[in-house]
Amino acid sequence: MRKPRDYDVELKALEDKAKELKTRKVQQLGELVIATGADNLSAEELAGALVALAETKDPAKREAWTKRGAAFFRSKSRRSASASERDTGGAPAQPGGAEPASGGTGAA
Repeated sequence: MRKPRDYDVELKALEDKAKELKTRKVQQLGELVIATGADNLSAEELAGALVALAETKDPAKREAWTKRGAAFFRSKSRRSASASERDTGGAPAQPGGAEPASGGTGAA
């Protein structure tokens, strides 16, 4: 005979996992804001810009932002990798350890 499942324990484990994932997502978004230099904006400015971005349906603008974001991450990766190879003998850098980018915004 099989052991009965404890649904309460399974549900609690799933809730804990969801909470952990949400916490990690919030932390990563905060690190992204800091890395891009957007932490210099007020909360209202940042929220307004994000709302405008989320409402934009123009595929050309979204593609341009995607390319710019990919270039940002590639440039951060190169700088982080070269610095970490000197400092730690080739170990990859922490994603939140990069310096913030210069203050230009430029979202189309």
